[in-house]
Amino acid sequence: MTASLAPSQAPAGRRRSPRRRLGPVGTSVLGAVIGLAFLIPLWWTVVNSLRPGDETFRYLNPLEWRTFFTLTPTLDNYFALLDTDLGRAILNSLFISLVTVVVGLVICATAAYGLSAFTFRGQGIVFSVIILSFLIPFDAIAIPLADMFRDWNLQNTFFGLILPGLGNGMAIFLLRTFFLAIPEELVEAARLDGLGPWGVFRRIYLPLSVPALIGAGLMLFLFQWQAYVWPLLMGTDRDHVVGPVALSNLQGQFAVDYGVLFAASVILILIPLAIIIGFQRYFIQSVSTTGLK
Repeated sequence: MTASLAPSQAPAGRRRSPRRRLGPVGTSVLGAVIGLAFLIPLWWTVVNSLRPGDETFRYLNPLEWRTFFTLTPTLDNYFALLDTDLGRAILNSLFISLVTVVVGLVICATAAYGLSAFTFRGQGIVFSVIILSFLIPFDAIAIPLADMFRDWNLQNTFFGLILPGLGNGMAIFLLRTFFLAIPEELVEAARLDGLGPWGVFRRIYLPLSVPALIGAGLMLFLFQWQAYVWPLLMGTDRDHVVGPVALSNLQGQFAVDYGVLFAASVILILIPLAIIIGFQRYFIQSVSTTGLK
């Protein structure tokens, strides 16, 4: 009988993965360090929103405990926001984002259903164009697209601000991949029961794709919530200003109150953060099941 190979004599092809070499403790420590690296800038922003603006950079050089903590927090910066247009801008952003989610999900889910449940000539070309659409940064086409919208008299209208976000290529790709994982036997059984194409879509595809729909809805929401260049080009009057544009308007020409600026940033961060945390498990489920058949 041949002796079993010692761990040091294991074949070269059986190398341990980095995760196994680290072990559970090492992986947890690495994850904690990465999470802390993302949390520190956010925490520093929150702390500086609770102190006067002239103290924002006071404790940066050298770094000390007061850089990330304050013993005299104040809400003056948040009260100062009441005299700005940020409140109206946040309501505009919420309206634009929510309408985009509702209407955009209908459009994206229908397009994904057509690309996954039917076969037609040019299907590969259509899908390639959709893939290409979210590989090209939107800001690269924003200026020529804005010229077209001005010719159509859509500047300073909510319709003009909402329209570009309705058809999201990444959302269509996510939903199509999820639809492809639905068992064909279930679809055939529904057709034998007398359901037509729209009946199968409404009673089979949509109920089974709730996690993917929520994940796609989050993409549509974040796309509109964080948009800056397009609202800056299309929403030039006070009634159609959105959150990111209102935030940039808080910077004065000769002086900047960083305390007020950070307070506005915290508010604009907390709204999508609360939504993401609330739907986190659905988003992770939609992404983790994408590509499984």
